[in-house]
Amino acid sequence: MNEELDNVIKLFLVETNENLNQFELELIALEKGSAGEETIQVLFRILHSFKGTCGFLGYPRLEKLAHAGENLLFHLREGNVKISTTITNLLMKMSDLIRGGINHIEKDRKEPESDNADFIAQIEETIKNSSPASKPASKEPAPEKMENTPEKSDNTPEKIQIAAEIPEAVRENMENIQKSSIADATIHVDVELLDRIMNHVGELVLARNQVLQHSLKSDDHAFIANAQKLNLITTKLQEVVMKTRMQPVSNVLNQLPRVVRDVSQACGKEVELLLEGGETELDKTLLEAVRDPLLHIVRNAVDHGIESPKEREKKNKPRKGTLTVKAFHESGQVIVEISDDGAGIQLEKIKEIALQKGLITAEKLARLNEREITNLIFLPGLSTAGQVTKVSGRGVGMDVVRTNVEKIGGAIDLHSRPDRGTTIIIKIPLTLAIVPALIVSCNDDLYAIPQLSLLELVRLEGDQIKEMVDTIQGAPVYRLRGELLPLVYLNKVLDPQSAVRNDNSLNMVILQAENHPFGLVVDQIFDTEEIVVKPLSKKLKYLNYYSGATIMGDGKVALILDVLGLARLCNVVTTDQDELAAVKAAAGDEQTARRNLTTLLLFRLGESNQMAVDLGAVARLEEFASADIESAGDREVIQYRGLIIPLIRIRDHVQHRHSEVVDSDRIQVVVYNHSGRSAGLVVDTIVDIIQDQVSIEKADASEGILGTAIIQKRVTQIIDAERLVARALNEIGK
Repeated sequence: MNEELDNVIKLFLVETNENLNQFELELIALEKGSAGEETIQVLFRILHSFKGTCGFLGYPRLEKLAHAGENLLFHLREGNVKISTTITNLLMKMSDLIRGGINHIEKDRKEPESDNADFIAQIEETIKNSSPASKPASKEPAPEKMENTPEKSDNTPEKIQIAAEIPEAVRENMENIQKSSIADATIHVDVELLDRIMNHVGELVLARNQVLQHSLKSDDHAFIANAQKLNLITTKLQEVVMKTRMQPVSNVLNQLPRVVRDVSQACGKEVELLLEGGETELDKTLLEAVRDPLLHIVRNAVDHGIESPKEREKKNKPRKGTLTVKAFHESGQVIVEISDDGAGIQLEKIKEIALQKGLITAEKLARLNEREITNLIFLPGLSTAGQVTKVSGRGVGMDVVRTNVEKIGGAIDLHSRPDRGTTIIIKIPLTLAIVPALIVSCNDDLYAIPQLSLLELVRLEGDQIKEMVDTIQGAPVYRLRGELLPLVYLNKVLDPQSAVRNDNSLNMVILQAENHPFGLVVDQIFDTEEIVVKPLSKKLKYLNYYSGATIMGDGKVALILDVLGLARLCNVVTTDQDELAAVKAAAGDEQTARRNLTTLLLFRLGESNQMAVDLGAVARLEEFASADIESAGDREVIQYRGLIIPLIRIRDHVQHRHSEVVDSDRIQVVVYNHSGRSAGLVVDTIVDIIQDQVSIEKADASEGILGTAIIQKRVTQIIDAERLVARALNEIGK
């Protein structure tokens, strides 16, 4: 049984237990005469819903049982049967049988073998033998007309026997039927309460950071130990609370089949929808925020992207178009990819409409490459629809989609090929409340940069600055492994009148906005910390290069930089970018066409074995003295920035037949972050940081290896650092 269906069954069991509790309460109220016809409707709806779900999940015997009870309630509602102890007992018995059935499903994942034929026959006989009653004049029967005592002695002996037996059966079941453990383990919590808990956890994280800050300056070993324990407990609490806010993306994806069906029928098209990754989890707030953009993109794909059956046949395509929506985790964020095999975006049509509507000048349009022309689709007022319909054509949509995605710290990217189709990629942070960020300083003030946008850190000294930093048509650029990156000086952004410092060193943070890398020059680079995002004051909302603020461990306030807003302010990613166009021309258009790149840290075991690890979760590269290594149980650990982090020797987890053991009094360590905690990967030699398109062949030997790839013309093993670090942290946590 697949995981998604298993989750549906668990939800079915929980809801059924809750509904049966309500069913019995309503039934007792009806028997006592304190409820009217609306109560019968509630009872009817509960059984009807249960019956339908049983049919969907493939439980025919329980479906038949519920149908018999529903039939009895129908006659009760129509006035053919009057409420009595006998009727109540029958319905109570049915409730008990259903409870027994769902307990059996919970235990064995299948319904009981019994078809309850005798009991169903009792219900049918009761309906048959009940003399028809006059229907009440009004829809709601008067309470006094409802009996609450056993039927009179003129009833048949069989009916008297039923009335006598049912209460005993019920009593045998209030003792023997065990409550569902799934129902007992599940509660409903208001989202507002979760938000309040999350806010308190955020404040706790701030307090934790302040305590850790002070512990670095303290010689009190007891205080340091308690600070480390507080850090561990806070981190675990944060993980648990974050999980309570997480929901599967399927909550949104499951709405798409209806949307695709309706739009395809309205447009006269045939579309097959494929959904993948519904189990991927995302913070509830972000899930709600991405719902409307996703629905709009899917509607656009059916309306604009996929051709009509006749057009597709002319192009030798299948009559039915394919639309694929898949979600997955990557580098600490959720990726939602929407792709179709339709007509793609016609560049000439976009250029024509953009000029007609005055959205761009002919001079600027002439300087844009294909990728930038495609992204004009995000301009307000631009629509490629031939006419206004109920679905589209008003020029309101993709600009709003981009705005809504960027509001939650996400990014959207679009790729299209004529007659091959279009792919839209939405990148969403896992949560907005607590995020890892790199702390930097400029003009003696602190700033936080979300780690999701961080590619790597660079420090240039002396002659390196002259060799690798140039100016092209007045725009400063940095040569990084053959690629020219625009440079942004943070002090110039904060104060345009300030001069570029002519120091003997240059600290640079390489960032990425909308797949455009650029360098941000700062005064100092500190460490990566978990920060609690606080909203900006209304007076600062107009500064779109800030996304919030946070309180540091020493009580100082640090502003959180909005990388995308900063890039747009400095003309790094906008379409109105004269200087950047010249820079790209100098660098070569092939550089801007690169996509699907992976940033890797290369290292070696010995002199011959080259290996790599995804740079996404790498916090720092460090070197320690071998003498500083300590032990915690069977695990090697080291003290690092006031914390105790486990060490993982890569050599112990991979095949290394031809790699010599390097004996040194120093060790090179890759500090790796996982769920707010750190571990160190011990390697022999750190080689380089590269960006490349990597095709990984799956591993078949060690659990520490994702696979192998050819990088820089060498066979390279890709380390499964996520798995190794998670296991090490679990072991040291025990």
